[in-house]
Amino acid sequence: MAAADVLTPSAAHASSWGPYQHVGSIIAKPTKEAFDPKKHLNFAPPAKVHTMADIGLPKDTGVSALAVSEPFPLFTPEAVMRMREEVLSDAVMDNCQYSSNLAQAQLRGYADKYAPFVYDAWKHPETLRIVSKVAGIDLAVQFDFEIGHINLSFKTEEQRQRELRAYHNPPMPKTTGSGADDNDQDAAPPIVGWHKDSYPFVCVVMLSDCTNMIGGETALRTGTGEILKIRSPQMGHAIILQGRYIEHQALRALGATERITMVTSYRPRQPHVRDDTVLTTVRPISDLGELYHQFAKYRLEMLEERVRAQLRELVDARAAGRRVPTRRLKAFFVEQQRFLEHMDREMVQDEEVVKGVMGH
Repeated sequence: MAAADVLTPSAAHASSWGPYQHVGSIIAKPTKEAFDPKKHLNFAPPAKVHTMADIGLPKDTGVSALAVSEPFPLFTPEAVMRMREEVLSDAVMDNCQYSSNLAQAQLRGYADKYAPFVYDAWKHPETLRIVSKVAGIDLAVQFDFEIGHINLSFKTEEQRQRELRAYHNPPMPKTTGSGADDNDQDAAPPIVGWHKDSYPFVCVVMLSDCTNMIGGETALRTGTGEILKIRSPQMGHAIILQGRYIEHQALRALGATERITMVTSYRPRQPHVRDDTVLTTVRPISDLGELYHQFAKYRLEMLEERVRAQLRELVDARAAGRRVPTRRLKAFFVEQQRFLEHMDREMVQDEEVVKGVMGH
């Protein structure tokens, strides 16, 4: 197995937050307080941002230098409480659950219908400014369906205690013919398996109390083939990852009865920056009507802006008495043709998409 580096997390935030089975009293008394960045944001810059070059990938990989940030504070405990109220509500749990061969339990496409606080928190200009600052490029939320995607992992107290006993009192190592340790914690099934994201950037926020959690890191495969482990953020803390270009997975955690992470996806705001969005990992776990509508809408808006800019250039050239830039214009046509062909490939016919199976 490749060597694993570990990034040091930000200072832990002390909390008396309880696991999912103990939040019923909170959910039973929901508040209607709107998102207020002055009250609900708690941003402090990450101690370090690791670049593509730092992890052994070419500098031109992706659309900014960032590979991944170390965990940093983003939301206050009050904001996390409001988010939990909404995402663990009956309406969301009953109507927005998905599972796949990549992850067993996810909540998607709920924010604009059932979670106004979550929706406003991620769409607020100050939140967008913070995420863009860390990412090193001006970003926009991918589209509404991808606001606040939730990855869920729950255990009973008995399971938690059994795992901790096994962790602290491991049996004698057993090795296979390959020499791997059969008791290696890294061999435990991950919460989310190895993959590259469909979207350029993700901001991952922890909604659980990680005080006694062991593990739960995000593992990245570097350009040298080694595994880089980034410690799990504390409650309300976040990491930003250019996940479209880096293979990664969420490792299983011990010592807690829940691990709930919220993931919001981003793309470059400027229409002339390349957009490598695919739908491979999201088609099988989405309402295709919503997904395809929102995907097509923003891509066609990008195309519209590109065409308008090219038209202005053409008109200005004529007004200045310059010849039509034939070669450059034809290159523009080819680029936009590829742009549309890419959209066509990603919008697979509904009947050909297999629910829960990635790659379809």
